[in-house]
Amino acid sequence: MSTATGSPPVPRGGPRPPRVPLRITLVALLLVLVAVALVATGLAATSLLKRYLVQQQDEQLQSSLRGMVEQENYVTACLLGGRQRYVTPNYLACVVPGDEEPVVLSGPRSDDDLPELDAGTVAAISEDPGYGGRPGPGPGGEPGARTVASEDGDTYWRVTGETLPGGLVLVAGGDLDRDDKVIGRLVAIEVVVGLVVLVALGLAGHALVRSSLRPLVAVERTAQAIAAGDLSQRVPAGDGRTEVGRLSQALNGMLARIESAFRAQQRSEEQARASEERMRRFVADASHELRTPLTSIRGFAELYRQGAVGSPEETARLMQRIESEGSRMGVLVEDLLQLARLDQQRPLSLTPVDLAEVADDAVHDARVLQPDRPVTVHLDDSLTEVPVVLGDEARLRQVVGNLVTNALVHTPPTAPVTVSIGEDTSGGGDRVVLRVADEGPGMAPADAARAFERFYRADASRSRVAGGTGLGLSIVAALVAAHGGDVALDTAPGRGSTFTVRLPRSGPDGVPGGVDGQVPAGVDVPSAGDS
Repeated sequence: MSTATGSPPVPRGGPRPPRVPLRITLVALLLVLVAVALVATGLAATSLLKRYLVQQQDEQLQSSLRGMVEQENYVTACLLGGRQRYVTPNYLACVVPGDEEPVVLSGPRSDDDLPELDAGTVAAISEDPGYGGRPGPGPGGEPGARTVASEDGDTYWRVTGETLPGGLVLVAGGDLDRDDKVIGRLVAIEVVVGLVVLVALGLAGHALVRSSLRPLVAVERTAQAIAAGDLSQRVPAGDGRTEVGRLSQALNGMLARIESAFRAQQRSEEQARASEERMRRFVADASHELRTPLTSIRGFAELYRQGAVGSPEETARLMQRIESEGSRMGVLVEDLLQLARLDQQRPLSLTPVDLAEVADDAVHDARVLQPDRPVTVHLDDSLTEVPVVLGDEARLRQVVGNLVTNALVHTPPTAPVTVSIGEDTSGGGDRVVLRVADEGPGMAPADAARAFERFYRADASRSRVAGGTGLGLSIVAALVAAHGGDVALDTAPGRGSTFTVRLPRSGPDGVPGGVDGQVPAGVDVPSAGDS
């Protein structure tokens, strides 16, 4: 059997009733339990009170009988047949042996209001077993009081009796309507008080449950905000001694972990996209850079094959140009391989390295290349101990060498270059600071922001011989990051450039892969290239 198109399926067993809110359910359950308790308490109190009133009336009737036995006028009145009945709320009668009808001495005016007594009842409430021989309802079969109805059934009497010498039975009774009125009033009071208690308890319970469940409302709102995309939302912290408080703490911990994982995934995706973009740009730049020397070499070879070069001098010059372009292409390939090794997390050979010694050797090499240029080494007064760091000596020498070479290539021959070593006093002296400063023309802010990008040159019009491959500062940034440090550039047009390298003395333990001596995955320059 199929349903109409578009109509929701009907659940088995018919439609389900609407869900009742939790606070309504809790308050209703509380009221039901309290109502049951009040009813049970009222029934118990009413039953005990009724038993007490009946017992008290039995004692009063017994006491009245004893007093009447001592008065002979009651016996005389009974023997005379009760010619005079006294109208009283209480009932008094006697039963003459051999008669079944009691002689009423006092009681209500109407006979219909009198208790209906038979011989069996009289025998049961008196001490004489001659009337039917049935024992009374007292303990152990002893005679006792009985509750009987009136002849019209509208009134109930509590009657008891006593047998006198000679077989005469005196019967006394009390109307139970007064007790019933007292019990009825008690029941009415219990009902009114119970209703008042239930209403007050319902209001107080609703307020208390609503206050107690308010953190759950905050949880609901937080969940809605998170579902909308705001992972920074948190549940208000509650008392850790309560269930709701512990739930809030657990949810906040879970939300923090979820947000952390989500942010990490976002960063990973962004890094993947950025890495893919860098790779595409890198391949395009590398292809462009390699195409130029290859085109030159191919052009020179084509000239030689066509016989355009005839003299030995021209041939030698042509071969020199081919060799120069091949050397430059070899340097470019070496730099590309170096960056590829860094991207592949090649291991570092970590040993204690004295940066002062490395800087002194780099300055010595620079003086050999340009004897007339003032190149100096300076140890800052901030140094409190030997500037030794845990790192790869060959890579650190490459860092210092590239920075010094960059200063020599991109500044006038007379511009001073200073290599200084100090400590990072703001970090407690656990980082060594190496600075390479020149007094050259400096760089524009736009060029400085891209100084560490691969294949970037601040001046595209420079000759390729002087301009280099555009990878030197990229290699510097990657090697410094692999050692757990950072590199920064401070420059402006007309006031030179200062490259600042900060390296931890303890080595690259603080970066991913630093424990086993590997370069972190995806290490790329912050934004770099030589100027």
